[in-house]
Amino acid sequence: MDNENFLGYNGFIWFVGVVEDRLDPLETGRVKVRILGHHDKSKTILPTDDLPWAQCLLPTTSAGISGIGTSPSKCVEGSWVLGYFKDGSRKQDPLILGTLPGYSSELSTGQGFQDPNQLYPTAANESDVSRLARAGTEHTSLTSRKAARKTSITTADFDPIESATGDAGDMWSQPAISAAPQYPFNTVTETESGHIIELDDTPAKERIHVRHRIGTAIEMLEDGSRVDIIEKDHYTLTANDNKVYIQGDSDVTIDGRHKIYVNKNGGSNDYTIQVGAGANVNIQVDSGDCNIHTRTGKMNLIAGDDFNLKVGGNMKVEVDGYKTETVNGFSTFTTIGPVIMTGFTIDFNPF
Repeated sequence: MDNENFLGYNGFIWFVGVVEDRLDPLETGRVKVRILGHHDKSKTILPTDDLPWAQCLLPTTSAGISGIGTSPSKCVEGSWVLGYFKDGSRKQDPLILGTLPGYSSELSTGQGFQDPNQLYPTAANESDVSRLARAGTEHTSLTSRKAARKTSITTADFDPIESATGDAGDMWSQPAISAAPQYPFNTVTETESGHIIELDDTPAKERIHVRHRIGTAIEMLEDGSRVDIIEKDHYTLTANDNKVYIQGDSDVTIDGRHKIYVNKNGGSNDYTIQVGAGANVNIQVDSGDCNIHTRTGKMNLIAGDDFNLKVGGNMKVEVDGYKTETVNGFSTFTTIGPVIMTGFTIDFNPF
């Protein structure tokens, strides 16, 4: 049987209004909307508290039940919205279909049809679309990114004359901030606190950028390069294997200490470094000691060619057991000072 109060039979009554409250006590995403042509502008005649709660429509990509999908309603006080009354001419059960970005001509003064908190809009005489998605005044996050760009980062440079020449050695810099979004190609999500997601399709400047309000970010550049910026600590926990393949060079510069702990739980998990043909292994300590210590195991040094050792100061060797030297060729011993040898028996040619 037909029912004139059934949604779809009672006629759609559309409206445009302004959100004045989003603190839904049920936490279901409802908002209070002052509706043009239906509600009085005077908050004395019609206080915000007396406005009905309006539901907000979610897309079918969000389940809208049991916390599955996207949390409802990101409208803020001052948002212009479009909707209709589910109860038709009774006009007590509004539903929001979407928001209406526009061009804000003035800041809020807190009166009806405006943000009562006077936070939005944040600028007058400006589009409501994020500055990251259009030309004009540069977004503050883009300005701060350019100012915070790291350049001339030194790397390890095995060069014994570096200190004498004053050469800064090998260096690298963070890629230049290439963002140059053009309207309407950059799809931007920006939150109230300043979190940002950019999917930029600007021709020849295509990027993906995800940024925390304090600056921690991941950006994929137009050439496929990726820049990771972490403004505080970085923790990575892997429950199983970790594989890294770098086809180019790798440079790591650390202002603090660096530790590697292998075989923590015991066993036979070796720490192996292999260098391919034609390359060297260079270890340089600018000021300090170089210590290699095995607690119970052997230390084996095998040189496939010459073995050169130069000591700038004194050299002391302590052997708790036997010491054996076997030389298949000639052996030459030269000293400028006196030679002192002591022992229970000294035999230069026992055979």
